[in-house]
Amino acid sequence: MNAEFFSAIADIEKEKGIPQSYMLEKIEQALLAALKKDYPLYAECARVTLDPVEKNVDMFMQREVVKEVENPNTQYSLDQAKKIKKGSKIGDLINEPVDTSKFGRIAAQAAKQVIIQGIREAERNIVYDEFTSKEHEILTGVVTRVDPRTGGVSIQIGGSSEHTEAMLSHGERIPNEPMRDGDRIKVYVIEVKKTTRGPQILISRTHPGLVKRLFELEVPEIHEGIVEIKSIAREAGNRTKIAVESNDPDVEPIGACVGSKGARVNTIVNELGGEKIDIVRYSEDPTEYIASALAPSEVVEVMMHEDGKSCRVIVPDSQLSLAIGKEGQNVRLAARLTGYKIDIKPESQS
Repeated sequence: MNAEFFSAIADIEKEKGIPQSYMLEKIEQALLAALKKDYPLYAECARVTLDPVEKNVDMFMQREVVKEVENPNTQYSLDQAKKIKKGSKIGDLINEPVDTSKFGRIAAQAAKQVIIQGIREAERNIVYDEFTSKEHEILTGVVTRVDPRTGGVSIQIGGSSEHTEAMLSHGERIPNEPMRDGDRIKVYVIEVKKTTRGPQILISRTHPGLVKRLFELEVPEIHEGIVEIKSIAREAGNRTKIAVESNDPDVEPIGACVGSKGARVNTIVNELGGEKIDIVRYSEDPTEYIASALAPSEVVEVMMHEDGKSCRVIVPDSQLSLAIGKEGQNVRLAARLTGYKIDIKPESQS
C-alpha cells in the first residue's frame, strides 16, 4: 500500500505540477489531525512520519521515559518502558505503532478533506504564480460563454498547467464587438488577484496596453527598442492615437509602424474590429507635438498659455470640424495623448 501511496503522489506532481514535498507535508498534517481525532487523550504524543525514500508511512505514539510520571498520556516510567523495549533508560523516547486499520470513519474522512484541500490550494498557487508573471501581457483565449444578461464573456486561457477561466466583463469589451462561443481572441491581462475562490485574472479588450502590446508584436523596431511608444490615448471601438519616436535617425517611426502598404497597422486594426488608429510623431517641443496629435487635421498655429498646461490651436476654417472630430473625439484624444488642455479656434476668428 505504501508503494502505491507514494507512486500516486509522484503522479500528482507529473499531472498537476504540485511538488511532492508540498503534498507530503499536507498529507502528514492530515494524517496527524486524523490520529489526534481518533485518540484525543494522546493528542500530545501523536506522531506521523512519511519517508518517500523507504516508502514508509509510520503513525505512532511517542512517550518519554522519566523517573516520575506526571502525565501518563505522554510519559512512561522506566519499568513500563522496559516492558515494551528492553534496555530502555531515562530520557529515551518510546514509539508505539498505531494500528491504522482501526482508524475511525470520521477521522479518515477528515484526513481526506485536508488532502483534497491541499491539492486545490496548490493548484491555485500554481495558476496564480503562472499568470502573475503575465500581467500587462497579451494572451490568446477561446470564448466559452457569452452571458446575454450582463454581457460578460467567459474566456478559456491556456497555461502550462491547464486551461484557466477568466471573465471579460461588459465594461472591458470593445463596444458592439460580436463574440460567439469558440471565437479566439486576444486579451490584455490587467492584474491577477488572490481570492478565497482561487486566482482572479482581470482581462481587457479596451485597455490602451492592448494596443501597445499589439504594436510590439507586429513592429520589430518597437520590440527591439529602435522605435519607442511615448503615449497612447484610446476610445475603444472608435479611435486610438499613438505617439511614437525613433531612436535611430535612419528609421522613420511612423513608416515602421504603418508597414509596407499599411500591412502592420492593418493587422492591428483588424484585431481591434476596425478601430481607427492615428500614428503621430512625438516631439519634445509641445507646439509640434500638439500639432501632430491633432492629425489628420492641419494646424496653422499652436499658442501655449502661461500656465504651461493648456494652449490655443488655430486651424483653417475648412479643417475646424475635422480638428474637433465627431462629438469632440479628435481633440479629446489629442488632449489625453499630449497631456495639454486644447482650445481650438478657426483661423477667421483668431
